[in-house]
Amino acid sequence: MRHHTRARWGAPLSIVVGLAALAVGVLLIVAALPVQTIAVITGVGIALLGIAALVVPVDVEAPADSGPDSGPGSASASGSGDPGAAEAPRATRRTLLRGAVAAASVAIGAVIALWPDAGAPWLAFLVGAGLIVHGVTSAVRAIRGSADQRVAALIGAAATIIVGVVTFSWPVLTLVVFRLSVGAWFVFFGLQLLVTTLVRWRRHRAALRHGDGTASTGAPTDRASADHTPADRAPHRGRLARWARTAGAAVSLVLAVLLAYGSGSILGGVPLPAPGAFYTAPAEVPDSPGQLIRSEPLTTGVPAGARAWKILYTTTHPDGSPAISSGTVIAPSEGAAGSAPLPLLTVAHGTTGVEPKCAPSMSATPFADGAGTALADMVTKHGWVAVISDYIGLGTAGPHPYLIGDAEARNVLDASRAVQRFDEISTTTDTVVWGHSQGGQGALWTGQVAESYAPELSVLGIAAFAPAADLYGLAEADKNDAPGKTVSAYIASTWNDIFPELELESQLTPGSAGGVERIEQLCFNGKDALSAILTGTQIPNQVFPDEVLDGPFGTTLKAQTPTGPFPAPVMVAQGLADPLVKPQLQHDWVEARCEAGVPIDYRTFPGLSHNTLVDADSPLTPEIVSWTLDRWNGSAPTPNCTDLPK
Repeated sequence: MRHHTRARWGAPLSIVVGLAALAVGVLLIVAALPVQTIAVITGVGIALLGIAALVVPVDVEAPADSGPDSGPGSASASGSGDPGAAEAPRATRRTLLRGAVAAASVAIGAVIALWPDAGAPWLAFLVGAGLIVHGVTSAVRAIRGSADQRVAALIGAAATIIVGVVTFSWPVLTLVVFRLSVGAWFVFFGLQLLVTTLVRWRRHRAALRHGDGTASTGAPTDRASADHTPADRAPHRGRLARWARTAGAAVSLVLAVLLAYGSGSILGGVPLPAPGAFYTAPAEVPDSPGQLIRSEPLTTGVPAGARAWKILYTTTHPDGSPAISSGTVIAPSEGAAGSAPLPLLTVAHGTTGVEPKCAPSMSATPFADGAGTALADMVTKHGWVAVISDYIGLGTAGPHPYLIGDAEARNVLDASRAVQRFDEISTTTDTVVWGHSQGGQGALWTGQVAESYAPELSVLGIAAFAPAADLYGLAEADKNDAPGKTVSAYIASTWNDIFPELELESQLTPGSAGGVERIEQLCFNGKDALSAILTGTQIPNQVFPDEVLDGPFGTTLKAQTPTGPFPAPVMVAQGLADPLVKPQLQHDWVEARCEAGVPIDYRTFPGLSHNTLVDADSPLTPEIVSWTLDRWNGSAPTPNCTDLPK
């Protein structure tokens, strides 16, 4: 009766579980899923496995007393007259173990599905750990195994362990591969469960028709004869076969080593030297900001027709305390400069990283950032001097005030102040301010605070190219994108020191802390930029949870939005194919400034991305030069608030 009841309810439940497993597998294979959704679906699948273990009937073996050796004269292995007595405790233990494993699967699957932010990193970890454990187990078996297979097995085990270690560097990629393989397994499991259930149901129906009350198990199997493989039937392993196995294992090991080396090279970035003695603060530092401490000629990456220097000067930390910053100055060659004060261009540079080694003045291309071609034209063709602040923490001691608008602006203005005290050249106190990306936000803030912070300087114009104007909007819009995760990692690593009350380090999403620490050490210029972005792709979740974005941290992000008023005409340029600074966010910021009575000259460029917007061949390049010269010549500005481009 118990068997009849289990069969009656087991078959429908098995069909439901089989169909669900099939659906899980198809979703994992076919659908384009973010890692959190992969975790949810995989968690559901793991829970289904536990449910399957509970509800799917186990094939019932023939009772011990119905076998050919049982009967009144037979005895069990224990010597008792009941051959089933010894098997009963084992069956009970197997049932209990099966129930425990099933319950654990349901619990683990539910946790992963309900908390995917934690589940996704743990899934990636378990895949890597599973490969390593499998490799170690295979190595142990190989050592204990036959000599003719030992070498190949050990090489294969080493390859498996290396691949397992590499998976920790590529958790998201690991999850993608894991998704496909596990999806295929769920499809197979679902189909197998459906077919097995239908076969078992048909056998059960046939058994009921015959009136014996038990499910037919088909033709008897001589287990002893099936399991027994005489030594003379074992496959012959020749020398060629052994060499083939060893060669195949060796190839897999070489590929695994190359994979590990390539991963280390790509994700490790390019080793950069630490700042030298030039960037070290002297024993006595002037109290007031904008004082020139020292300068040094710069020859690396200087355009033809120009000369350049590194400078060290005083400025202030975000809290207003004294600080030291470095920067660069570029001017026309000595013969072209003349004796009159030269027009001054003040440049806020874009993201290059947050470590001292990431200073633009230490780069092989110190003047290539942002609109580098336009900058070179302004210096070599139009006779301007440009000064570029490294910002605190890049070159000098930090922390770097990454995307903290007011602090960046003070660093930028103090660089222009320091140039006024530079004996090598003479510049005007009138200036035009430029900036791209992070520097775009910095340029807008520079214009916003210039009159109150550095009244001796006169800002004639502010040009911002793809500025990170709406920092909170960007954090929300880019939180699941690789560039957004990279920027978030830089914010997390610097703001944790500047705003300790936010306690950002302890509020990152599960599984993101390791990626944040790695990105912090990578610069965002040259080859390191690729390493930083690729590392960002391997952070499984957004860096900051939504509840953190909605709290005091979000309020601090919003406080970095430059709102004006601005003391001079403002031009904002935006590429409409920008994946980082979203065009709609930029349009909304410009529109809000226009509605507040702040005139903006807003220019959009279809097909241009965040970086191609300021490339040498960008249509913006000559426009930057022309607009800047117009500001110097006092031409009327051209705001377009009444007809903003869509």
